[in-house]
Amino acid sequence: MNRGMLKLYRLLKLHSLILLFVLPLALSAQNGFKFNLIQKGKQDNNTLLVVGGIQGDEPGGFISASILATHYEITKGSVWIVPNLNFYSIIKRSRGPYGDMNRKFAELSTADPEYEAVTRIKNYIKDDSVKLIVNLHDGSGFYRKKHEDSMHSPNRWGQCSIVDQSNINVPVYGNLKEISSEVVKHVNENLIKDEDIYHVHNTRTIEGDKEMEKSLTYFAINQGKAAFGNEASKNLPTHKRVYYHLLALEKYMDIMGIEYKRKFTLNAEGVYKAINNDIYISLYDEKIKLPLSEIRNLVNYFPIKKNGAVDFKASNPLLTIIKNNNNYVIQYGNRRLSKLKADYQDIEAQHQSVKLLIDGKLQNVKFGTLVDVENNFLVEENSAYRVNVIGYTNKKQKETGIEIEKKEIPNRFSLDKQGTIYRVEYYTKDKFAGMVLIKFKT
Repeated sequence: MNRGMLKLYRLLKLHSLILLFVLPLALSAQNGFKFNLIQKGKQDNNTLLVVGGIQGDEPGGFISASILATHYEITKGSVWIVPNLNFYSIIKRSRGPYGDMNRKFAELSTADPEYEAVTRIKNYIKDDSVKLIVNLHDGSGFYRKKHEDSMHSPNRWGQCSIVDQSNINVPVYGNLKEISSEVVKHVNENLIKDEDIYHVHNTRTIEGDKEMEKSLTYFAINQGKAAFGNEASKNLPTHKRVYYHLLALEKYMDIMGIEYKRKFTLNAEGVYKAINNDIYISLYDEKIKLPLSEIRNLVNYFPIKKNGAVDFKASNPLLTIIKNNNNYVIQYGNRRLSKLKADYQDIEAQHQSVKLLIDGKLQNVKFGTLVDVENNFLVEENSAYRVNVIGYTNKKQKETGIEIEKKEIPNRFSLDKQGTIYRVEYYTKDKFAGMVLIKFKT
């Protein structure tokens, strides 16, 4: 067992939800981080299973699966999504801390740290309702059927749709190569640049490729399921890899008769925004809600429950919080977004609203709310609470009953790198009660 893992990380128990993912820290690191299964649409016997994150150094794959989970509505049909199959390897930014998980589907010792995860995903693959599986990867360079140069050759894996064999004898979707060709045609009609062209890559695993025989897709084929790999090039920026993965996934859904709506425009810019905007974590029954798209690398004196527990909800299944001594690291896939330096507090159980005067207009505001402010705000006096406007410099006066402007709070106390979002914290006599965020207009 990896000593760093035992020291720094705790097991996550991941509950599948459609839009919010509750990710409480558990007490053991024995089996790493458990993955989500997110079920969307109306469950039927024509389910698409999408897998991302089997290798943690391939963010295009696992972010694509995550975007499918959070930014798509399935209006007809059934889609199951595993965005973070090897979550620990994602956090470690590693192909596989315990070896390549995509080579563990033929034989695997019960002593392997990933035995539980591999067994669990096998059971989902074998489920009678699942008819087609897509495993998302990022590969090096650009796959070409003939050698062009070191980055464009048959030895590269980027930009291709992978099948293990041309056909399998199953009632539906057995024409693997034909389906793969349809996907490739659709992707190639929507290329960002010509170099990104996709090809069908038939690995001919059935002919005796001993390494590929150990893969997830070949296991699926031997369970009588149509299975495909989709590779985007590691030479592309992550959002462009995601763009190509989503193009392919939409074609698979079209082929299966699955209908969907998406919340963004499917182009490079739209995908970039979907990945990076409107991501957040809320803590302690939503008494705190942290927008994360521009959060500072370090947030000091952040309220954390005295026992060290961080009960939270996340807008994205790749978001989590990892305790490291007195610091709490917010992780988004393999990116560390911020570190919260703990200010340990008892947490008030009740969830209340408070009154603020925003640009001269009185508002009733719930804890966990982000409030837009153009010029100034005023915290109404309330005998039930002690108020701390984090960073407010005019300490000659109380922090309630006075108008506060942005110039009175130094930028270094903002939550975001742009210097626009500030914390208003409420305390009862001896407990943290909640937080309101003030966002000044830029």
